[in-house]
Amino acid sequence: MYKPRVKAPSPELLEKTQHILQKNALNTICEAAACPNRAECYKRQSATFMILGATCTRACSFCNITTSKPLPPDSTEPARLAKAIQELGLEYVVITSVDRDDLKDYGASHFLRCVTAIKEKNPNIKIELLTPDFKNDKEALIIILQTNAHKLAHNQETVKRISKKVRPQSSYEQSLRVLEFYAKNSSSIVKSSLMVGLGETRQELIETMHHLKNVGVEEITIGQYLQPSPSHHPVVKYYEPLFFEEIKQEAYAIGFRAVASGILVRSSYFADQLGENNAR
Repeated sequence: MYKPRVKAPSPELLEKTQHILQKNALNTICEAAACPNRAECYKRQSATFMILGATCTRACSFCNITTSKPLPPDSTEPARLAKAIQELGLEYVVITSVDRDDLKDYGASHFLRCVTAIKEKNPNIKIELLTPDFKNDKEALIIILQTNAHKLAHNQETVKRISKKVRPQSSYEQSLRVLEFYAKNSSSIVKSSLMVGLGETRQELIETMHHLKNVGVEEITIGQYLQPSPSHHPVVKYYEPLFFEEIKQEAYAIGFRAVASGILVRSSYFADQLGENNAR
């Protein structure tokens, strides 16, 4: 059985990046979700920022983010985020968030405020938004469209048969509808991500990719699920590297314009290059 080993982030890289993040009191999904690619991304002065706090209102069985009642949105976060991005010298950023089902608009207006502040301080920047499903609330989704983000992403995560077990407070169909809304109502590139090793079959994975392509998803990332702790969903299977190359070719055959597929690939893996260097 092939089991990947994750390289630990170097103390120097962590210290430099975390100093800027801590100074501006910001959260990154890199730290909150214990992403295995932190060392590589920090070396490239790249990070995926997580807005709206570090506490989620949902409890997905694969996710390492804390679940409890969140604090109200911080009105100073947009300005702090824009300042940190300028200090890090970033030209491409990914902004994501926890689920905020406690808020009337599920946090959509806070996304807009953050993007507005970032663009004011960094006018030439490209922004990718990796959003929750906002319960497919059309008013919230329209607010997201107003950001005019370079890419709009929402993660499908897994196949239909096990989706409810993996994401008990979400819906396979609802995620497809969100992606379809983005594709039909914006000029942004639409992107999604899948994990493997949760108990899916190869045929189910291919079927899910067809579903994503049919609703307008243009780019996809596929990576191995790694269990954050013994209390999380178990890894049912570790896939060999060859599988990821084969499934990448399957995705291109289905019609995706760009695909990142690999053991340690995550939804924001080299986000600035997907569709550029990674497209066939």
